[in-house]
Amino acid sequence: MANIEERVENLLKDEIEKNGYDLYDVEYAKEGKNYFLRIFIDKPDGIDLKDCEKVNDVINDLLDKADYIKDQYFLEVSSPGIERILRKDKHLKQNIGKEVHVKLFRKDNQGKKEYQGILKDFNENEIVLENEEPIERKNIAQINTVYNW
Repeated sequence: MANIEERVENLLKDEIEKNGYDLYDVEYAKEGKNYFLRIFIDKPDGIDLKDCEKVNDVINDLLDKADYIKDQYFLEVSSPGIERILRKDKHLKQNIGKEVHVKLFRKDNQGKKEYQGILKDFNENEIVLENEEPIERKNIAQINTVYNW
């Protein structure tokens, strides 16, 4: 599915940016019996419903013409949210020095399955939070930004 995500991202990126938005991420997932193509967009002053509708209208024909996805799917265009998922290196880089929440697939050597702290650094094998041992990226289920309400 990652291949579909990459192809869709490459297809849509320029058109979305031309319309004043940042293509934050693309997710193609099967949930139950349904497939979902999620396009996450962003801009400095945030995203509202009109932004999502505009981008949906802009990308619909591109997706239909490219015909990358043979299965029937639901298209969702939305904001990545306040507590956004960090799936890519560019997301991690943008959040160095910020608070993140890390969930692991299995407990690590310290017996922990979750961490929360300031993202200090990362490389292809691990991430580093302030005052913590490095965390293996292959054991990371999800990383989110933290918004302190």
